[in-house]
Amino acid sequence: MTESRMSLRRYFAVFGSLLALTVTTTAVARVDLGDFNVVVALLIAVLKALLVVLFFMHLVRTPHRTMIVAGAGVFWLAILIVLTLGDVLTRGWLPVPHGW
Repeated sequence: MTESRMSLRRYFAVFGSLLALTVTTTAVARVDLGDFNVVVALLIAVLKALLVVLFFMHLVRTPHRTMIVAGAGVFWLAILIVLTLGDVLTRGWLPVPHGW
């Protein structure tokens, strides 16, 4: 198997992007955006995770089978999050009996 190496310049560019996104996360946390604080923080976190997975874990230059396995892991995580949110968000729909 031939191993293609990424340049040191690209690693430093990704590292600089991660640092910039960390500073952005800190700056956004100090600004009151109302309900959008969580949304913006999660978007930045997803971008940082995507950069780490693609470049530092070398998913950019892997065979398609590895990408399918990684995609299956993300899909499974999404299923778990949706099912958990489905439970948490619907807890107040039914009244609690007074006898308990």
